[in-house]
Order: sequence, then structure tokens, then C-alpha cells
Amino acid sequence: MNKLRTILYAVFTLMLVNTNVQADSSNFAGPYIGLTASGYGMQMDGASTTGGDTSDQDEVSLGQVAPVTGFEVGYAIPIGTGFLIDIGGSFYTGEAKISYRKDGTSGGNSDNESADARSPVGFTIDELKTISISPTLVLSDTSSIYIKVGLSEADVGVTGDVTVPANLSGTTWALGTRTVLESGIFVRTEAGYTDYNGIHSHGKGTTVSADNSYSAEPTIAFGAVSLGFRF
Repeated sequence: MNKLRTILYAVFTLMLVNTNVQADSSNFAGPYIGLTASGYGMQMDGASTTGGDTSDQDEVSLGQVAPVTGFEVGYAIPIGTGFLIDIGGSFYTGEAKISYRKDGTSGGNSDNESADARSPVGFTIDELKTISISPTLVLSDTSSIYIKVGLSEADVGVTGDVTVPANLSGTTWALGTRTVLESGIFVRTEAGYTDYNGIHSHGKGTTVSADNSYSAEPTIAFGAVSLGFRF
């Protein structure tokens, strides 16, 4: 992901150096709202440890792509004739899941059915929220390019007899374009990724041993298109 971040910086820097800006940044300035449709690729690499024994550890990896929808609000502040600072926030609804087939559930079964199958353990991630700042370079009277840096959060839910971990937080990096018409209607396209902190949980001790632990490291790559209005 550090390489991708470097590429985003490089692309924006090249545009900054080589573009002879003639447009007026006020065409993009002011408050705005928009509706967004996105494709999210969620990668979660997880592990479960049974009975506190690190030698009995299962690895699980999930790659999931899902469409999500949401909205954005923000305010673009002009800095000189060809630059803006865009401060905004976004909210998306959508869900990704990771589950563990082997969760070390305690207890026996007379018909030899695995207790793991009866008490699966899993995590869900949804309601993604981001607050961001986007240095923006104006290319023409109607088009601009920006690089975005944001702080993101997501809600975490669990299935199974395990503790509920803290909600996720992470950093979002993205590169995008924004086209604004004279009417104030704009179209935004954006691609980027969010690197979240890890998920950590353990059994409560009822059907899943308190010595069992679970973890997951989620990363999201996304592409988004927004349709909105600048006031």
C-alpha cells in the first residue's frame, strides 16, 4: 500500500508541475452534496487460535467485492486562482463478512457433529464513514483533479459466543476528478483504498472457550462515482 500511496503523490505532483492553470477556482468553490455509488473490494486476512496454543492456529483469508451506496457533503475553499482545499465527509452502507469454520468451541456431541459447526464465529463490517481533506488542482473551467487523505471508521459486529471488538479506524488515500457544470451539477470519479486497524476478539467461555482468540486485518480498495450539486 505504501507503493500505491507514492504513486498517488507522484501523479498529483506531475499534474501540479506540468499544468498551466487558466481556470478560476471559484467555479468549484462552496458547499456541495452528492449521492455516491461505489464498488468495494474487501480483503481480510484472519487467524484463530484454539485454547491459547499458538501452534494450533488457523489462517483464513477473504476477498469480497460488493456494491455500496452512500452520500457525501463538503465545502471547497479556494486557495488562489487554481487551487482549492476540499473538506468533506462521506457515509456508505454495505457489509462484508469473515467467518471461521474452526472456532475451537468447547463441548461434545453424541453424534460426533463438530461443535465448531454449531457455533461458528464471524465478523461483519458495515457503515463506513470518512472525514477527509482533498487538495485540488483546477485543470479547466469545468474539471479538476485531487488527492484525498481521510480518517475512516466502520462498525464491527460479531456472530458466535465471542466478545465484540472495538469499531475499526483507519486512513483513506484516493485520487479523483471532479467535473462541475455551470448549473452547479457535478460528477466525481474516485479510486483509492482504506487501511484499517486490526480486529481482535476472544471467546466468552460459554460455548466458545475464553482461551480462543480471533483476529482479522481488513483493507478496502474502492472505486466510486458521485453525482451531486454545488451551491
